[in-house]
Amino acid sequence: MSSFSILVGKLVRAASRLRGGGSALPGLVVEKIDPDFIRRTLSTLPLGVAVVSGTNGKTTTTKMVVELLEGQGLKVFTNRTGSNFTRGVAAALIGEVNLRGRLDADIAVLELDEAHAVHFVKLIQPRYSLLLNVLRDQLDRFGEIDKTTRLLEQIALATTDTVVLNREDPRVASIAESLSGPQTVYFGLDASLRSTFPNDDEMRGSRSEAIAAAQPADVVLERVAEDEADFRLDDDITTTSLKLRGVYNIFNAAAALTFARQILGGRADRAALFESLANVQPAFGRGESLTVNGAPLELVLVKNPSGFRLGLKSFAAHGYATMIAVNDNYADGRDMSWLWDVDFETLSGGVDMVSGVRAYDMALRLKYDDVPVRDVDTDIPGALAKFIAGAGTQPMRIFCTYTAMLSVRRELSKITKVEVVS
Repeated sequence: MSSFSILVGKLVRAASRLRGGGSALPGLVVEKIDPDFIRRTLSTLPLGVAVVSGTNGKTTTTKMVVELLEGQGLKVFTNRTGSNFTRGVAAALIGEVNLRGRLDADIAVLELDEAHAVHFVKLIQPRYSLLLNVLRDQLDRFGEIDKTTRLLEQIALATTDTVVLNREDPRVASIAESLSGPQTVYFGLDASLRSTFPNDDEMRGSRSEAIAAAQPADVVLERVAEDEADFRLDDDITTTSLKLRGVYNIFNAAAALTFARQILGGRADRAALFESLANVQPAFGRGESLTVNGAPLELVLVKNPSGFRLGLKSFAAHGYATMIAVNDNYADGRDMSWLWDVDFETLSGGVDMVSGVRAYDMALRLKYDDVPVRDVDTDIPGALAKFIAGAGTQPMRIFCTYTAMLSVRRELSKITKVEVVS
C-alpha cells in the first residue's frame, strides 16, 4: 500500500498545483487510503517528532525552531505552509518522501492545531512538545478556555522526552502538575515585560495566579526594542538584532530558543543559535512585508484581543495608509465580540479602508474610539484595489483575520510576488 498511496498522493499534489497554489487535498486522499502513512513515515526519524501548539504564535515559532535547528546542521522536515491539521502534515510529507516512503530528515518539527494535535499524538507520540499559550480566539471552536488547556495537556501527556511550557501563562504552566514522565522546561519574561504580554485573564481584567512565575526558565526575554532584544540564557544576557516584526514575535523567539536548546542538548552552539535567530524572516502574515507599486505593504494577522493589541503596539500608526479586513468564517472564529476588547486609539489618525464580512462591525467599533473611517467595502478584492490606488506611494499596512488574509494575499499575488500558502 505504501508505494501506491504515495504515488497517488504525488499525482493529486501535482494536479492541485496545476490548478494554482498548494492544497491539503493530497494529504486527505492519502489519509483515506493509507491511514498509517504519517506514523510509518515519521517513526523512522533519528530525533523523532517535535510538536508546537497553542492559540497564538504557532507558525512563527515553528519557523524559528526549524531555522535554529537547520543552523546547527540538522535536516528538518516541517509543514512549512502552516497547514496545521493532520491532513496538512500528510500533504507536506507527500511532497518530501520518495516513492518508497523514505523521508530524508533528522527530525520533524510540526505546527499543530490544538484539537487536531490530540488526534496526531495518537498516531505517533512526539518526543518533544512546545505549548505556547491559551487565548480566547478558539472559544467558539472548542468551548470553554479551560477545554483548550485540556487539549494542550493531552499533547504534553503523550510527549516522551521534554515538554516546554510558557511560564507566564498560568493555564499552560499548570499543565506541569499533571506530568510525571517527560521533563518539564519553561521559557519566560523578565518582570518588567509582563504588562506588555498579558495572559488571557489579565486581558479580561482578572488577576492571574502567580504559580508559575517562581519557576526558573531556560530562556528569559529581558528587553525588547524595535529591532533587537536581550535574552538571558545560562545566567548570561545576549543582545541580538532581529528581522522579525512585532513584540509578540520576540516572545515567541524565547520559546523557540528554549525548544531548540532542549532538542539539541549539549550539542547546541549558542553563537550559531543567535546568528540563525537574527536572520529569521517573518512568517506568512506575521509582519510580512511585500512591495506593491514600489511602496512597502505590511500584512499583520490578528486573531484575538491580545494579538490585535500587540500588533497595534508593534507598528507605528502614523505615516502609513491603513486597512483592516475582518471575516467571521470558521477559521477566524465566528464570535467577533472580542473586537470590543481592543483599544484602537493608536489609529486616531484614521483608517483608510475597512473590509471583510464583518466590515461594518469593525467600522462601528472604530467609531466608538473616535477613529475616522474613510471607506467601508465588504468586498475584499474591490476594497483592496481602492486602498492601494488611494495610498499612492505611501507605505501601507493591512490588519487581517485569517481568511481575510488569505483573500488579500490571493489578490496581491496578481500584482506582486507572494509566497503560495495552502
